[in-house]
Amino acid sequence: MKSLFSSIVVAISGSNASIMAVKYAVVMAKFYHCKLTAVYVVDTATIRQLTMSKIFVQQESIEYERSLEENGTRYLTFVEELAKSKGVKIEKDLRKGTVYTEILLVAEEKDADLIILGGWEKDRSARDIIGHSHHEIIANAKCSVLLVKDPNIDMMFKNA
Repeated sequence: MKSLFSSIVVAISGSNASIMAVKYAVVMAKFYHCKLTAVYVVDTATIRQLTMSKIFVQQESIEYERSLEENGTRYLTFVEELAKSKGVKIEKDLRKGTVYTEILLVAEEKDADLIILGGWEKDRSARDIIGHSHHEIIANAKCSVLLVKDPNIDMMFKNA
């Protein structure tokens, strides 16, 4: 019988919720012995929108995109260390574009059985960009989507 999961994609945004999702994904990958891919998307679609609506001038948008790319690289390196600490191999993928589109593309490319997302931060509006991306992923994914909200994930991760 085929394992329930053979390929998991986890979305990273740098938020505490996305780090919790990574810990959950690492525990699942270890338990199910499956491939794990972490994806960070530099949201160039929103940057372009901010530039077009004159909130950013061109130079600001270039600097902001570069900053987001550096953050993404740092977060993916951190995620790799978390996975390594549990003996789990993780593939890192830094993308540029619309967040939900890129995450869905990676899930398709990796033939993922599951996409794992972090729950909403308590101090964030459900209508923000992350909320919108989550909604689009849930609505359009061709595989199951898991929204991590487990408050005990740190303990599970520690014991894995």
